[in-house]
Amino acid sequence: MSAPYRFTRHGRSRRAILALAVVYGVLGLLLIFFDAAPWLIGAVALFTLPALWDLWRNPAAGIVLSDENLEWFTGRLDGNVPLADIDRIRMDTRWDLSMRVTILTRDGKSLRLPPEALPPHRRMAAELTLRNLHIERHHFTVF
Repeated sequence: MSAPYRFTRHGRSRRAILALAVVYGVLGLLLIFFDAAPWLIGAVALFTLPALWDLWRNPAAGIVLSDENLEWFTGRLDGNVPLADIDRIRMDTRWDLSMRVTILTRDGKSLRLPPEALPPHRRMAAELTLRNLHIERHHFTVF
């Protein structure tokens, strides 16, 4: 029996704070030094509101992988699957280099894990292999 693997990610991260600071800095420079239209700067700034909301709320997302269950949580959504019900796990590398992980159960259902709950893919694959789960890797599929 191995210890449960736990991975948690929070919405308030150094990367998000830095990205928002850079965007607001560039928008401020455009407004002050290049005399950009304030309505245009405001319209572009609206696209940052979801990131700002995540910084404020700081939602947690992650997975817990034990010898019996695979559980995930993100925001208001959560789920779990007993490992005995899993036929295989498909890990797709997408064109933007992100991972899409789908659980294929023995009864034919497919469950997609939320991307924000996923740990680094090599670590996740190692933990799944440790628990004798079959992993399918697909790189850069078109459909």
